[in-house]
Amino acid sequence: MRNLLYILVLCFLVSCNAVRVNYDYDKATDFSNYVTYNYFEDMESGLSQLDEKRLLDILDSTLQAKGYLLSEEPEFLINIKSFVFQSNSGNNVGVGVGGGGRNVGGGLSIGIPVGNSGIQRQILFDFVDANKNSLFWQADTQIGFRDNAAPIDREEQLKRVVAKAFSKYPPELK
Repeated sequence: MRNLLYILVLCFLVSCNAVRVNYDYDKATDFSNYVTYNYFEDMESGLSQLDEKRLLDILDSTLQAKGYLLSEEPEFLINIKSFVFQSNSGNNVGVGVGGGGRNVGGGLSIGIPVGNSGIQRQILFDFVDANKNSLFWQADTQIGFRDNAAPIDREEQLKRVVAKAFSKYPPELK
C-alpha cells in the first residue's frame, strides 16, 4: 500500500511538469532539402544569457544527432522566442443549491477555484527558409517554470523541452 502511494505521488509530480507542444508546418515543404542551419543574428530569445546558452547547446546536440550541420551559410535559420506568464488554475469545484415545486424553480451555483495558478514558460521554435525567408516549421512549447530553480534543474527542464519539441521533427508527411 505504501509503494502505491509513492507511485501515485511520483506520477502526480511528473505530470504537473509535463511539456506541452503544438506543431505547425507547411505541408508543401520538402524537409529533406534542409541539412544546414544557423540562428538568427538578431534573435531575442527572452531567456537569460545563461539559459539561452544552455538551450542553444542542447538544441545543437539534438539537431546534430539528427544529422543537421551548423553552418555559416545555412539552408534554414532558427528563431527562438520565450515568454513567461501566469496560468490560471484549471481546477474548479462547483457548489449548487436548487429547489422547485409547483412549476417554480430556482438555483444558485458558485465555482470555487482549487489549487494555485502557476508560472508557465512558453518557448517558440521557428524554422525559416534562409533563401525564401519563409516560415516552414514551428513548435510551440509550454512547461511549468520556477524562477529560482537551480542551474542543473533549468538545464534538465530545457532538455525535456527540446526532446519533446523535436521528437516529431522532421514531420512525417502523408
